Formats: sequence, structure tokens, C-alpha cells
Amino acid sequence: MERQVIISDWPWNDSVGIAQAVRVGDAVHVSGQTAREPEGNLIGGGSTELQARKVFENIEYVLELAGSKMSEIVKLTAYFTGGANFPEYAKVRREFFPEITFSATGMTVTALAESGMLLEVEAVAVIGS
Repeated sequence: MERQVIISDWPWNDSVGIAQAVRVGDAVHVSGQTAREPEGNLIGGGSTELQARKVFENIEYVLELAGSKMSEIVKLTAYFTGGANFPEYAKVRREFFPEITFSATGMTVTALAESGMLLEVEAVAVIGS
């Protein structure tokens, strides 16, 4: 199977040195997404709700680049810092996914890559599922 590396057009993408996703066959593995705008600014301050909304918007964008969509997600993995508010995250997740159609894991971590990041979410999608 061919391996397709998905690189976004976000200006800061080169500085982090990772693919935003990798597609192998019909499987798309999305790298952990944070509340970063295309220009590179971290948004949401101390608001889990605002950060979660941006995280899911970023996941949606990366999936589109890979030829997939949110409804094809089969697994989400969320990492939360101690400052994150899980009920706020869950509320936003329900807005993007009104029905439960995937498996999910959530875990609390000491810190994420940058100060101010409250959560990071990875996704796996299967095209056509």
C-alpha cells in the first residue's frame, strides 16, 4: 500500500517537522492537533471550550486534505492537562459528533508541548466507513 504524507499549508508546519496526517490505504492517522490557528497563534487562553472547538476544526481540515471527513473517524485519543475542563471538552465534542460512532480514550498528562495548551487530540479515520 502506498503511504501518503499529509502536510498542511500552515506556515508553522515546517517548524514542527511532522506530517499533520499519514494516509495508508483507506486509513488516515491524524497527528495530535492543538488550538493553533493557521498563522501559528495558540488560541483559547484558559478556555477548554474554545481550545476544543479549534482542535476539532483543525482535525476536520487535516482530514479533508487526506480525502476523509469527520464522520469517518473511528478513534479519538485526547490528552488533557490538569487545567482542562472535561465537561467543556465533551460538550464541544458532542457538537462535532452528535452520535457516538467511534471509540475514544482520554488521559490527563502533566504538560503538553507548549505552555497554555490545555488539550491535544489525535484521530484515526477510515475512508468509506
